[in-house]
Amino acid sequence: MTFAWKSAGLTYNRYLAVAARTVRRSLKEGPRAQAERRGLVDLRFAKWENGKQGEAKALDQANKEAMAGQAESK
Repeated sequence: MTFAWKSAGLTYNRYLAVAARTVRRSLKEGPRAQAERRGLVDLRFAKWENGKQGEAKALDQANKEAMAGQAESK
C-alpha cells in the first residue's frame, strides 16, 4: 500500500506543509491570523572558518543574492 502523498510525487515534509497551509486557510479570520504567523519561518545560517562563526545571513536573502549573481554571469 502506497501513501497518496508518495504516489503524487511529494516528500513527506512537502505534504505536511501543504496540509498545514490548507488547515490555516480554512480557519475563521481571528484564529487564521494567529495560525498564519506561526507558519512563517525565518531561517538564518552562518559559515564557520577556523573555529570562528562568520556573519549570520537570512537564508532567503542569500538565495536571492545567489540567483542574481548567477543571472548576471550568464
